[in-house]
Amino acid sequence: MEKIEIIERISKLRTDVNLSARALSQKIELNDGYINRLESKKDFLPSVEVLMRIIEICKCSPAKFFYYCMDSFDQDMQLLGKLKNLDRDSKNLIDNLISRIPTGKSYEYEPI
Repeated sequence: MEKIEIIERISKLRTDVNLSARALSQKIELNDGYINRLESKKDFLPSVEVLMRIIEICKCSPAKFFYYCMDSFDQDMQLLGKLKNLDRDSKNLIDNLISRIPTGKSYEYEPI
């Protein structure tokens, strides 16, 4: 993950929980301008300890923060939860079905 993406994700988390940059800086017990400087100058990264505090304060999990797409994390985890209880044959059928769906296009399916 690139530095800029980490900073953008911090900003997204912060805004998703309606925290100002100053408020988040205070909650992580750093200088009032810490988050603002991080987000605006993009010239440094927080330590792992500070990043973990930011993730926790913003009510996120490290798994979701580092997932390839934070916005799809919850839905993907729900699908994985359903898949893990299926037998091998059922998983193969679903895999076959998914591999036939063209990517990058949105389709409307009629109910069976």
